[in-house]
Amino acid sequence: MVVLVLGGFLGGMALGARQGRLGAEKEFYGGELKNIENIPEYLSKDINFNLFWDVWNVAKNDYVHQPVRDTELFYGALAGIISSLGDPYSVFFDPETAADFKQELEGTFSGIGAELGIKKNQLTIIAPLPDTPAERAGLKAGDQILAIDGRDTTDMALDYAVSIIRGEKGTDVTLSVWREGWDKMKDFKITRDKIEVASVKWEMKKDIAYIEINHFNEDTSRRFNQAVMDLLAKTPKGIILDLRNNPGGFLNTAVEIAGEWILNDVVVIEQKDDGKKNEERSEGLARLQNLKTVVLVNQGSASASEIVAGALQDYGKATLVGEKTFGKGSVQNLEPLPDGSAVKITVAEWLTPKGRLIDKEGIVPDIEISLTEEDYNADRDPQLDKAIEIINDQSQ
Repeated sequence: MVVLVLGGFLGGMALGARQGRLGAEKEFYGGELKNIENIPEYLSKDINFNLFWDVWNVAKNDYVHQPVRDTELFYGALAGIISSLGDPYSVFFDPETAADFKQELEGTFSGIGAELGIKKNQLTIIAPLPDTPAERAGLKAGDQILAIDGRDTTDMALDYAVSIIRGEKGTDVTLSVWREGWDKMKDFKITRDKIEVASVKWEMKKDIAYIEINHFNEDTSRRFNQAVMDLLAKTPKGIILDLRNNPGGFLNTAVEIAGEWILNDVVVIEQKDDGKKNEERSEGLARLQNLKTVVLVNQGSASASEIVAGALQDYGKATLVGEKTFGKGSVQNLEPLPDGSAVKITVAEWLTPKGRLIDKEGIVPDIEISLTEEDYNADRDPQLDKAIEIINDQSQ
């Protein structure tokens, strides 16, 4: 379950810790379609797999630019199978792309350092990562990318958009961006760089502990555990957990983080299409359960961030401040394949412990406060200011 990164593929979702089992290899000579109600007539017919080879041979023999490699047709066909599901978060990764994806989950990648999502059918910046080319160029959560190097992004697949924005360190990419309130789009020319992300940062703001989590990746649990031990030694009177512009990551990491507030209880519910549900329960020590907590969220908070925020809100463990979250509440499993390729496929939806649907709905904060462009340019943070005010008021 992961959010796609504009330098790789960490994008608006959280990635399941479990890995799917590969099915046995089969030979296909024909088949029968199921669930044929309300579909075009041609989709209700039995499958004639010879048609696949007819198309293969046309592409192989008749395409103007020869030679056509069998491997390109093969991997293109595999990608087409997953693309036909019509789900922007289900993606086939060829071996090279799968390796890049794995590298990003480890916290390093090459690109511009921003996450992409599809919102209202438009390619959208979910969040620029801190201290990256994307942030330094001025990109913001919610920016709509209308073109990439002049190429229209209308109906462009999410993984393809990521692949053409990625590139070698030192090379440039130009994004044509529209932002709410603008009269016309603006071009951002951005130089790609190596991106390294420390997923957890913390500091004391007087007597309040401030923790920022940028991703839920492989090092997050370790870093967060160390932060908790260090901040408890400072005996803070409250905690601010900043999940703004956090696109998500591993599901099990989100459950572990929530377990520092929620003791042995449900953190998130996975709901299958057939209605079956699976509860993910916390196993943490709940070391922070008695500390006043405020969680900061915005439209760049997605996936695993929404799991943590929604769970803490449901149990009354925290006050949520900021803006409505992104609304990425589907579960993806990563299926590794023998040749190094992989399939990331949506298998379920997430519900908060009280049964609230996250996908397309998002999490509405208890106190809604916007951070305007004027605030941003003036280095003001009214959301953080409100969080500090809440903890100070509750502590009196």
